[in-house]
Amino acid sequence: MDTLLKRQLDGPGGIREMLAIAMPMVVSNACDTVMIFTDRLFLAQLGSEQMAAAMGGGLTSFMLTTFFLGLTGYCTALAAQYFGAGRKENCARVITQGLLVCLLAYPAILCCRPLGLWLFELVRVSPEQLAPQKVYFNILIYGTLIGLVRNCLSCFFSGVGKTSVVMFSTFAAMITNVGLDYVFIFGKLGFPAMGIAGAAYATLTGGIVGLSILAISYFIGTNRTEFAVSQSFHFDWTIMKKLLRYGYPTGVEFFLNMLAFTVLVLKFHGISPTSAAAVTVVFNWDMVSFIPLIGIHIGVISLVGRYMGARQPDTAHRATLSGLKLAWAYSFCTLMIFALLPHYLVGVFRPAETDPVFEQAFPMAVTMVRMAALYVMADAMMLVFGGALRGAGDTFWVMCISVTMHWSLVGVLDAALRYFHFTPQSAWSILCITMMLFSGVLYLRYRSGKWRSIQLVGEPQEPLVSEFASLNETREV
Repeated sequence: MDTLLKRQLDGPGGIREMLAIAMPMVVSNACDTVMIFTDRLFLAQLGSEQMAAAMGGGLTSFMLTTFFLGLTGYCTALAAQYFGAGRKENCARVITQGLLVCLLAYPAILCCRPLGLWLFELVRVSPEQLAPQKVYFNILIYGTLIGLVRNCLSCFFSGVGKTSVVMFSTFAAMITNVGLDYVFIFGKLGFPAMGIAGAAYATLTGGIVGLSILAISYFIGTNRTEFAVSQSFHFDWTIMKKLLRYGYPTGVEFFLNMLAFTVLVLKFHGISPTSAAAVTVVFNWDMVSFIPLIGIHIGVISLVGRYMGARQPDTAHRATLSGLKLAWAYSFCTLMIFALLPHYLVGVFRPAETDPVFEQAFPMAVTMVRMAALYVMADAMMLVFGGALRGAGDTFWVMCISVTMHWSLVGVLDAALRYFHFTPQSAWSILCITMMLFSGVLYLRYRSGKWRSIQLVGEPQEPLVSEFASLNETREV
C-alpha cells in the first residue's frame, strides 16, 4: 500500500507535482470567489433585489470580455509548451502578443455596452432590480481592461509554474476588495454609503492592486533576465499566429458559454423576484464549489502543456489523472456539504431586515442547492479533461462539446418553462441531469488519444527541467 501511494504521489506528473502547481491556483481562485461572494453577501443586507442586480450586472459585464479572456488565456498553454521545450525567451514573447490583443479588445468591449443594457430589457428584469443592475454594469464595463491585462500576466506565471505569484496577487486583491466593500457599500470611515456602486468601485480597486503585484513580479528581478522580458516587446507573427489559431476556439467557447449561462440566470430572474433571489443564492454557492476547481484546471493545462512540449505524452496523461484525483477529492467534500447543509447555506444570505421576497425564496433555494450536489463530481471531470485537451492543443473539439452543452441547457430550460410550465425547482433539476450527461462526452474525446499527436511547438532544445527543479521554481516570487 505504501509503495502504491508513493507511486501516485511522486515523480513527474504525480500528485505532488500537480499540487505544487495547482494548489496556489486553487487558493487564488478561492480568493476570487470570496471577492464576488462578499459583494453579493453585503448587498443582500440591503435587499434581495440589490443582490440579484449584482449577479445580473456582473455576469453581463464579464460575459462581454470572455472571448478575449479565453483567447489570451491560451497564453498559459503556449508558455507552458515553450517552457517544456526549453525556449524560455518565447514565454515572454507569448505574453507580449497577449497584451497586444488586450489593447485592441478594450474599445471593442466598450462598443458592446449597449448590447448588455438591451439584454436586461429583453429578459424583463423587474424595475426594482433593473436600476441598480445598470449602475453596477456601467461601472464594471469601463474597468474591463484591468481584468484583461491581469489575466494575461497571470497566464505567464501559470504557464511557467510560478503560480505562487498569482496566489499572492489575488490574495492582495481580495483583501483590498473585501475591505473596501464594507467601507463603500455601507459608508464607513467618512465615505458616503454608495450601495451597489460602492461594490463595483471596490471590485475595480482590488483588480488594480492585483495587477500591480503581477506587473512588478513580471518586470523586475530574476524573472526579467531569465525569460528575456526586455527583449520581448515586439510583434511576433509566428507566436501570434499560434495564439490566434489555438486560442480562438477557447475564446469562442468562453464567450458562448458565458452568454448561455447569463441567459440562463436572466431567464430565472425574469420568472419572478422570488425565483431571482433563489437562483442568485444557489449560483453563489455553485460558484464557491466551482471556481476553486479552475485552479486544478489551470494546473492540468500547465503540466500537460509542459510535458507535451517536451514530447512526453505518457507523463502528460499521468498529470491528468493526478488532477482528476485532486478534483474528485475536493468535489466530494462539496457534495456532502450541499446535500447535508442546504438550510444553513441559504440562510447566510438572509437580509438584515425582514424581506418577504427572501422568505418566499428560502424553501425554493434549499431544494435547488440540494439538487446541485448531483453534478459537482461531473464538473470536476469536465474541467480536468477539458484542461488536458486544451494543454495539448485540442481546443476546437473542446469548444464544440462545451458550447453544445451550455446551449442545450438554454434550450432545455426554455422548453421546460415555456411549453411544459415547470416550476423553477423542476426546471433546475432537469438542468442538473443534463450537465451530468455531458461530462462523459469530454472524457470520450480525451480517451480517443488524438491529443497525443498534436505539436504546438518545435522539437525541445534541452531536457525538461527535473521534478525537483520544477517544484522549486513554483515557490519563487
